[in-house]
Amino acid sequence: MAKTDTRSGPTRRTVLEGGVATGVLLATGLPVYAEPAGAVAAAASPTPAPTMPMSLRINAKDFAVELDPRTTLLDALRNHLGLTGSKKGCDHGQCGACTVLVDGRRINSCMTLAAMHEGDEITTVEGLAEGDRLHPVQAAFVARDGFQCGYCTPGQICSAVAMLGEARAGWPSHASADVAAVSVALTDAEIRERMSGNICRCAAYPNIVAAIRDAAEGA
Repeated sequence: MAKTDTRSGPTRRTVLEGGVATGVLLATGLPVYAEPAGAVAAAASPTPAPTMPMSLRINAKDFAVELDPRTTLLDALRNHLGLTGSKKGCDHGQCGACTVLVDGRRINSCMTLAAMHEGDEITTVEGLAEGDRLHPVQAAFVARDGFQCGYCTPGQICSAVAMLGEARAGWPSHASADVAAVSVALTDAEIRERMSGNICRCAAYPNIVAAIRDAAEGA
């Protein structure tokens, strides 16, 4: 005489049957579960993000833009103004590929909002050259082959331009032997320390250091 299964909960047979049914639904493209009609409508028509007018001065030109106030300076440059020289590497301020100059100071443009820089003088790598004449740092990078894939090069060059200005102003670094010295001798150790915020994934560091040293000596 067969025994009656009095155990509660799903049996092995019901689990297998449910799995087969789900597999058939997935294979045919039918939805496994139905979404409420309101949820589908909400997903189809999201509320647009509010924008605000901004005026940015970039490479000695004024740009009027309408941006989401949460837009980073990097995204404004690349996605809204077509200035794609500044690269998005890590988007966390750790690699330096997005370095630009703001009022002569180097910053990571992925870590600041475009709305914060109305009225500032912003310079990207596109604004360093004068027509067909390269900036001395750009020319030194070419002469010394200071790049390989080139992805980090715009940030490296912008950072180097600002760094040379900092050294001329007598700003010390962690590698400076005398932080009270009026002038800074740009040794290889000084250059490496001052450029440590810019990562080169191709490891072209010796050529980058040599290029910056040449630019410093020719300044």
